[in-house]
Amino acid sequence: MRYELYYWPSIQGRGEFIRLALEDAGAEYVDVARGKNGAERMLAAMRRHRMFAPPFLKDGRLVIAQTANILFYLAPRLGLAPKGEAERLRLHQQQLTIADLLDEVHDTHHPIANSLYYEDQKEEAKRRTALFIEQRIPKFLGYFERTLPLRYSYVDLSLFQVVEGLRYAFPKAMKKAEQKTPRLLLLRDRIAKRPRLAAYLASPRRLPFNQQGMFRHYPELDG
Repeated sequence: MRYELYYWPSIQGRGEFIRLALEDAGAEYVDVARGKNGAERMLAAMRRHRMFAPPFLKDGRLVIAQTANILFYLAPRLGLAPKGEAERLRLHQQQLTIADLLDEVHDTHHPIANSLYYEDQKEEAKRRTALFIEQRIPKFLGYFERTLPLRYSYVDLSLFQVVEGLRYAFPKAMKKAEQKTPRLLLLRDRIAKRPRLAAYLASPRRLPFNQQGMFRHYPELDG
């Protein structure tokens, strides 16, 4: 039985963390919203299953929402997490910390409200991003540098995506930040060379970063 992933069809966003796990494991899945009438099917499924927002995953009759929750469910089934409860919870803790980082990344370009355009909050975004670059990027990346998983897991894939996204959004700032995270960069390079993942990254299935996703590049913010 194929997994069914429901997420917006034109952005990487939070759904990409799930795609990376499915692709690396060679799992059979369908990215529903990217198929024919996919967005309509996704919205209908959201109403039917009372989902707040995508991403959500369907496995048979089971429907699961929230990126970290989906990965917590999938990882042991895909061979991307140990079966021991203590280690699984530790990985889940790290994935939830990644979720915290993603919220802060989003707020660099939308610090006031999601309902406003970036252009309506540019001055606030500049102030928010300056603090994010100065204080929060070093704090988060320093934490992950010190707490890299000892064994390969889905968190490694998520950290790969974090580095890629931050490099896209803040290339200048990341050149400075990366000087203090050599282990994290080695992890990123190892992940990029994994055969299934390398094939995915080079394929049309890997959506490019863009200005509608979570990681957005505005030169005026990349101080």
